[in-house]
Amino acid sequence: MGSAAPRSASVLLLLLFLLLLRAEQPRGAELTFELPDNAKQCFHEEVEQGVKFSLDYQVITGGHYDVDCYVEDPQGNTIYRETKKQYDSFTYRAEVKGVYQFCFSNEFSTFSHKTVYFDFQVGDEPPILPDMGNRVTALTQMESACVTIHEALKTVIDSQTHYRLREAQDRARAEDLNSRVSYWSIGETIALFVVSFSQVLLLKSFFTEKRPITLASCSRAPHVPVWNSSRRSPRRVAQGGGRTMLLW
Repeated sequence: MGSAAPRSASVLLLLLFLLLLRAEQPRGAELTFELPDNAKQCFHEEVEQGVKFSLDYQVITGGHYDVDCYVEDPQGNTIYRETKKQYDSFTYRAEVKGVYQFCFSNEFSTFSHKTVYFDFQVGDEPPILPDMGNRVTALTQMESACVTIHEALKTVIDSQTHYRLREAQDRARAEDLNSRVSYWSIGETIALFVVSFSQVLLLKSFFTEKRPITLASCSRAPHVPVWNSSRRSPRRVAQGGGRTMLLW
């Protein structure tokens, strides 16, 4: 009895895996690309008439995390246009057969470099079980479990994609904030050194100022004749600036 439950679980997972292999996946593309400033990037996809397609996009990094997006049908008519959107989703059923074009534009930005993610899917997802849409009888317990697990896995995939994009966006914001703080700290350090050096020079100039005495001030002082005791020629005494100088 104890080994019956794990065996049934293994059979259920194997059956689900085989059904997923048989199921046809809708055509589409999932891409993350760089969009420079003053640039526009367009993609093309051929869609049959009456087929539904969807476009999901989100700006991951750059500027204000916004971008212009528009979709045109094969006749050149614009069926979707949004300006400066951070993220959006668009679903449309093709009315005419041909090549549809969807473009992302960053022409309104002069310096900001953007990173854009988009997921473009064409066609409806086929049923996981054969003849599931035309069945009259109810699903068995095994089939109901397969459908439930399949829907849960789709939800998990969508959630993982959403969290992966949020993680990339938050990491870009954190790195940008870190670089700004680093540059601001370097600028404050340089300004602090300049101000400190200027203050030291200013204080030093207060204590090193001198008033030199020149010979010109001494030459303008009055001269007084003086006789020495040896009865030689008289000398003159130069008085000036608080000092006495003997001149022969």
